[in-house]
This record gives sequence, C-alpha cells and structure tokens, in this order.
Amino acid sequence: MFRLFILFFLLYFSFSFSGNLVKIKDEVNVVGVRNNFLTGYGIVVGLNGTGDGTTSRYTLLSIANMLRKMGVYIDPNQVKTKNAAAVIVTAKMPPFAKSGMTFDVTVASLGDAKDISNGVLIRTPLKGPDGRIYAFAQGPVSTGGGFSESNRGGKVQKNFPTTGVVVNGGIIERDLPFDFGSMDELILTLKHPDFDKAVEIADVINKHFGNIATALDATTVKVSYPPGENKVAFASKVLNLKIKTDSEPTIVIYERTGTVILSGDIKIDTPLYVSHGNIYVSVTKKPVVSQPPPLSGGQTVQTEQITTTVAEEKGRIFQIQGPSLKDLVKALNDLGVSPRDIIAIIQAIKNSGKLHAKIIIM
Repeated sequence: MFRLFILFFLLYFSFSFSGNLVKIKDEVNVVGVRNNFLTGYGIVVGLNGTGDGTTSRYTLLSIANMLRKMGVYIDPNQVKTKNAAAVIVTAKMPPFAKSGMTFDVTVASLGDAKDISNGVLIRTPLKGPDGRIYAFAQGPVSTGGGFSESNRGGKVQKNFPTTGVVVNGGIIERDLPFDFGSMDELILTLKHPDFDKAVEIADVINKHFGNIATALDATTVKVSYPPGENKVAFASKVLNLKIKTDSEPTIVIYERTGTVILSGDIKIDTPLYVSHGNIYVSVTKKPVVSQPPPLSGGQTVQTEQITTTVAEEKGRIFQIQGPSLKDLVKALNDLGVSPRDIIAIIQAIKNSGKLHAKIIIM
C-alpha cells in the first residue's frame, strides 16, 4: 500500500510539473524601464609611477587644464608626471534614478598606463546620449585581488591592472526625464521574441483582469490600465503573474576560447553523415522487429535502433547508441578532437537542419 502511494505521488508530481512556471517579469521588459549608459573622461592620480608619463599628450593637457581651474597656471609642456593616467569612465544609471542615489562606475585606462590600481579618480562628469550631465564620479579605484601570471619573462601582475571599479563612486545629479505615471498603457516586450509566448502572456493577463491585453506581434504585448487602478500596483500584479514556459535546448559557443556549453535534451535527426578534415561522423537508423514471448498476448512491433559512428583516419572508431548531441560530443572528445573542430561540426549540423536547438555564439 505504501509503495502504491509513493508511485501515485511520483506520477502526480511529474504531471503537475510537466511545464515550468515562471513570472512574467522574468520573460519581458517594460518599455521605458531600462538602464541608461553614461560616459565620461577623467584623470586618475596617486599612481606609483605607473601612469601615462609624457607619451600621452592629452593626459598632460588634461592635468594642466585641471590645475588651471584650481587657480594654478602651468605650461602643459612643463607637466611631467607618471603618477596620473587618463581614463574613460562608464556606468549604468538604474531606472527611476533620483538625485542623490549612488552606483558603481568602471574606470579603464585610455593611454599607456601600466597600472591604475590604488589610484584616485578625480571628480568626473558623466553624460548621457543627449550630451547632458546626469551624474558625477569620484573615488578610489579598485582592480580586485589575486594575481595573474604572464609567460613573458616570468612576469606576475595583479589581475588586469588597467581596468578597475569605483564602488559607489557615481552620484546622480539629475533625474531621468521619464514619468511612469504619465504612461497611458503598459507595454511589455519579450526578451526572446516568440508568437506563442506573447499570446500566452496576453491570455494570462486577460484571465485575471478581463480583456485588457493584446499581443501585437512576437515581441510586444499591450496592456491597458483598468479605470481607477494605481499604475504601479497594477504593473506589479501583472508582472508577478505566472506563465508556463518550455526550456528550449540551447547550445552556447564561445569561439574565442573554444568552449561549448550544452543545455537541455538536444536531438539529431537521422540519417546524418559528416566529414570534417580527417573526422567522419555517421548517424543511421536500423529497423528492428520486437516480438513478444509465446502466449503472452502481446503484438509484434517495429522499432528503430539509432547508431552514431565517429571515425578518424588513425583507425579509432566509437559507436554511440542514441541520437543525442551529448553522445556525439563525448565521442569526439574521446577521439581527442579539438574544441574548434567540435564547434565547426555542430554549426554544420545546425545549418543542415538536422540539429534541433538554439545556438548562441559569443
């Protein structure tokens, strides 16, 4: 009795969670609610002889101009310092940012500085795409801990010392010109465009609030505000509704490093034959007749046996039972095939229409 109960529970659990439930806010963006990129040009001082030196002319001019604003007048040709470096300062201004809020900024060397760690960024104005100043950045630069080793001359350096972060170094001076309360409609845009998902989101919203949502295309869902409803509270309710989503098999390829990441149950159609350099891949189907034992009352059925064969000119051959990509990749790894050859084979199979997965190339 106890075993039957456990079996029933497992079956119920598997059927109840056959589809993953996620919140709408995990699948969409709200139009107008976004990060904003800010950029500025600044000077990092206090370096221990690892700055730009005299080869970067713009650094010397920047130092002279900075001193002139402080009441110190000096000829740029007389400025000789290796303790300062010109940098580009970048940051992401969060949505609904208000005056006085702080955020992290990234500092990257613009000239030939060797190291900007432990330097201090002088107050730098940060501008938006419209050319207006929205924030200022200032503070000590941190390049992180740990050491990295170079093969050239046995040199050891601390991380990547020409790029750093000023933690909470940015402070907002001007509010963003965006008023969420003035929007007449709530516009949702899917992070991954899909007609079925857009229709499902609209259906779920209509089920809870009435006929107020419309899927305009594979990316956009328009939602009308109910009369008298607080817009912020209503947006929160909509974004916290849950929809079913299927985890699409995905292949992520980092071509620069030769890294391949597989997720999901990725299948390959057969028959398939691939020749790449001295590597030969074959995926074939073989019909198999399955007969029941005598007097069992069963029926004779025909099934398929799928075999994947990977061969190299050296004569090593591996056979795989199953049409999944992970088995193919494992066989190629056993052969010692380089990651770049594996990437090329995967891309060729995808282009042939035999591979059912989304490929993301980084």
